[in-house]
Amino acid sequence: MGRLKAVKNLKSVNEIKDEYSELKEEALELFIKEYMQDERSAVKALVKRAEKSLERYRKELLRTEEMKSYEHKYSDFQYICGIDEVGRGPLAGPVVAGAVILKKDCDILYINDSKKLSPAKREELYDRIMDEALATGFGLVSNERIDEINILQATYEAMRQAIQNLKIKPDILLNDAVTIPEVTIKQVPIIKGDAKSISIAAASIIAKVKRDRLMVEYDKEYPGYSFAANKGYGSKEHINAIKTLGLTPIHRRTFTGNFV
Repeated sequence: MGRLKAVKNLKSVNEIKDEYSELKEEALELFIKEYMQDERSAVKALVKRAEKSLERYRKELLRTEEMKSYEHKYSDFQYICGIDEVGRGPLAGPVVAGAVILKKDCDILYINDSKKLSPAKREELYDRIMDEALATGFGLVSNERIDEINILQATYEAMRQAIQNLKIKPDILLNDAVTIPEVTIKQVPIIKGDAKSISIAAASIIAKVKRDRLMVEYDKEYPGYSFAANKGYGSKEHINAIKTLGLTPIHRRTFTGNFV
């Protein structure tokens, strides 16, 4: 009881709540140890929440480590670069590729296939990746170029641009599924690589955020098509807008022949 009274006298429930609200995941275990003997119901509830958060955190540490399996496999290479693209399927806008060289000891959690992340989490991870990666590069190929050379060749072109825009030359490329023509750097195509490689997943995140931001700007320039919401994909509202308003300069003519 003496220890419990000391804890009670030391911090109020509100103080402990404030401490919990600012708690970093790596400090969860210490928080639990410090307050697990506190009998106040509000503090017990906080400890229970912390225990659940700690369990999720430990699972995320394991998942992230599994996402580094290819990076460990090719660890003899100094600069490992992940490559991915976003925007093959939309009716409007460019295709965007991302290239990322992460630090060998990268400790950014929650990097995953961009499609599995919320917009808010993608934005958060985008900032961390851009700040902490050794190098990042983008490639962007316009809708006119897509119509000219087809979407597959445009995707390859965007990927080559992304590689060229890196400030560090990679020693090896981990690609999401494809082998990029006209690239002399060693390549490892990985099926569903954005869910298996942390480098490819990081590339998918920065490419997705870059393209989404661009489509939000296009929504202001071309109102009525809901580009901010559909990002150029063929939603019902988007297709109806094409039929009613016609095509904009950013529409892919080779993708929209069925609607005009």
